[in-house]
Amino acid sequence: MHDLRVAVRVLRAAPIVTGVAILSLALGIGANTAIFSLVNSLLLRTLPVSEPERLVLLSDASNPRRAWTYGLWEEIRRRAPQMFAGAVAWSATGSQDRLNLSMAGEEVQPVDGAYVSGDFFATLGVPALLGRTFTSADDVRGGGPDGQVTVISYGMWQRRFGGDANAIGRSLVIERIPFTIVGVTPPEFFGAEVGRTFDVALPLNAHRLIRGKDSTIDDEAWLDIMVRLKPGQSAEAATSILRSVQPQIREAIVPATLPPQAQAPALRQLADQVFLKNPFTLVPASMGTSQLRRRYERPLLATLVIVGLVLLIACSNIANLLLARATARQHELSVRLALGATRWRLVRLLLVEALVLAGIGALAGLVFAGWAGPMLVAQLSTSVTRVALDLSLDWRVLTFTAAVTAATAVLFGTVPAFTARRIAPIDALKQQGRGASGDTRSGLSSGLVVAQVALSMVLIVAAGLLVGTFGRLATLPLGFDADRVLIVNVDVTRAGIEPSNRVPFFHQLVAAVTAVPGVAHAGASMATPVSGSSMLGFIDLPGAPPPQPEPGPVPFWNSRTIMTNEITPGWLATYGTAVLAGRDVNERDTQGALPVALVNEAYAHKFLGGRNPIGETVKLLEDTAPPKTIIGVVSDAVYVSVRDGVRPTVYMPLAQRAAGGPTGLTATLNISVRPTEGSPALLAPRVAAALTGVDRNLTFTFRPLQDRIDASLTQERLVALVTGFFGTLALLLAGLGLYGVTSYAVIRRRTEIGIRMALGAEPAGVVRLVLVRVFVLVALGVIIGAVASWWSSQFIASLLYDLQPRDAATLVGAAVTLTMVGAIAGWLPAYRASRIDPAHVMRES
Repeated sequence: MHDLRVAVRVLRAAPIVTGVAILSLALGIGANTAIFSLVNSLLLRTLPVSEPERLVLLSDASNPRRAWTYGLWEEIRRRAPQMFAGAVAWSATGSQDRLNLSMAGEEVQPVDGAYVSGDFFATLGVPALLGRTFTSADDVRGGGPDGQVTVISYGMWQRRFGGDANAIGRSLVIERIPFTIVGVTPPEFFGAEVGRTFDVALPLNAHRLIRGKDSTIDDEAWLDIMVRLKPGQSAEAATSILRSVQPQIREAIVPATLPPQAQAPALRQLADQVFLKNPFTLVPASMGTSQLRRRYERPLLATLVIVGLVLLIACSNIANLLLARATARQHELSVRLALGATRWRLVRLLLVEALVLAGIGALAGLVFAGWAGPMLVAQLSTSVTRVALDLSLDWRVLTFTAAVTAATAVLFGTVPAFTARRIAPIDALKQQGRGASGDTRSGLSSGLVVAQVALSMVLIVAAGLLVGTFGRLATLPLGFDADRVLIVNVDVTRAGIEPSNRVPFFHQLVAAVTAVPGVAHAGASMATPVSGSSMLGFIDLPGAPPPQPEPGPVPFWNSRTIMTNEITPGWLATYGTAVLAGRDVNERDTQGALPVALVNEAYAHKFLGGRNPIGETVKLLEDTAPPKTIIGVVSDAVYVSVRDGVRPTVYMPLAQRAAGGPTGLTATLNISVRPTEGSPALLAPRVAAALTGVDRNLTFTFRPLQDRIDASLTQERLVALVTGFFGTLALLLAGLGLYGVTSYAVIRRRTEIGIRMALGAEPAGVVRLVLVRVFVLVALGVIIGAVASWWSSQFIASLLYDLQPRDAATLVGAAVTLTMVGAIAGWLPAYRASRIDPAHVMRES
């Protein structure tokens, strides 16, 4: 306790040094804790369920993370009692997970929904906080004994019902259908997918009621399936049992699996070749599933390394500060030795000071992390995708913070502490120790500065590459006008329009929007650019061999995969996409007219080999209609995402869609609107009125296209923001380190410099003398850092776009930047050195 009191008194005696040290540590430790909290939540923490270590996820060898059909789930569910302790299924991300609570004519009230199997909560071991959870009797066609029921989350219960216990039994209208609330989940339970939460949970079979005739519950792969192992059962043993019944499962569901658009003989033959032929695999799932984890695992780990390097730089700076202060305290320390203190006692005293500094910095860092963590999670969320992560402190976060605190104390406290061991009692008689151990102190300080510059070089190169990646993606030509388009997503499920009559109804909606004052162009499409989803097609090339399984994004025929879209007249003009040859689709391209299509430049280059596309035909393998005549070529445009780039694309008139086509694709429509002037968002009220005037049962949402593009770059923007900030901080810390060691060198050589000037040295020569030493330190650090960057940049290669990991321009730019910072940091002490009065120095001597 005596050492602790002395340490606190010493730190209070130098408030500026102490403040700078604590601020550096708070930023360093806080940043590390904030990033580790994200890593812990996303990569380490198990699901808040009973015995999560017994959970395994259904997968296969070709696609470790795939969705499954309802038919397959039914077969698994039926066999589960004999094979496992239980099985659950839920809707995968993007599978109708946005639901609407508004009534007809009201503003849309979107909530996050999840369709789950009847035994979902019971099998996971999640009891209801209030009421009850689902049972298997609830998950049947038409509803169970209590009718249509829903379980709401704790957050939904608090927001909408104010935590009222009487919410149980009340009716909640979802997609204009009343559901009875039967339970509330515990506050810590968010579902089985990390990063995603739900407001309302519905039984799987409620999908048929919600989507009506547009339900694709039996056609699409939209479910995740998880199994709970029996006590003592291994994942390998369970996998063997499941594989033994795989042929029977496949035989039972193949006839009902192919959707209507896959009835072409070639596609059916191909489906028979690949469907469920890869063996089932059960993989550990104690941490649940997560698309967010797959997307951000590498960026998060890279960011954790970066903030760790920043902390090392901060430790080097603080070590230099404490080393300078230990030198200034040599008289005090030598007096202690002369009075009988042991050398170990001095070392212990300085180490306690370091621990006190690190402890205060850690406490401030936890406060900083408490703010920074939620801020980073907020950056991951977009206007349509809500990211939810549990960042609460647990034993992992606290252990990590304690370990980092101890490590930092050792890193910056060891050097000055053990330097104190060289102090001799006689130093108390030598001008208060001035000059003792100066060379050793100078060498240690210089070494620390070189290390700072080298680490800063690594950080600045990484930041330059990642910021450059975001800059390239943000300025990439997209092939359309991103800031001039408003996208209206219209859902016609409740409008009472028969699927066979929807195409004319869609054109009626477009006509109503086009007539709105202030609208320059409007057009509809089944897909919109940069939505993250796409309409895939497969080209049927004349004379080409039959399709075969191929590696790639889909399990077959990737060499002939194209993007498709169905559009109305005016859609291309709305986006400002140029028709380079031929013509656009128009009102005459309807049923009964010549089937036509437009293709982009990428399609013409890949499939037509330089021939004139106009007049050529395009045939989709899955399309039973006659080949379509190409009537125009449009400029290339980004489709799925900005990073994905341009793909061969075929645009077809929506009016020529076959009336008997798959109804699931026509439940929603995207109307794109371009204003005559001003922001496109200002059109929303007038467009809403026009659509409601056609049918008040429509539901629709508005979103500027620019918002969608910004959301597609969330990962790159966040990584660039974090690395750019810490790269700048590293530069600042390196500059402070150079300034400190140079200032100390000038003070130590003050007498020498005074003598030089007395003998005729010019001020410019003195400045040069000081700066040469600075540039030597910077050059050594840059060389070491460049070698380290050359090796380490390979680990962030997958995060880059249009940049090589060992980009010479980035390396040179980082070196020049550090040199400039070094010049600025060294010039100030050098200038002061050049102003030394030789006469004053001689009198002092």
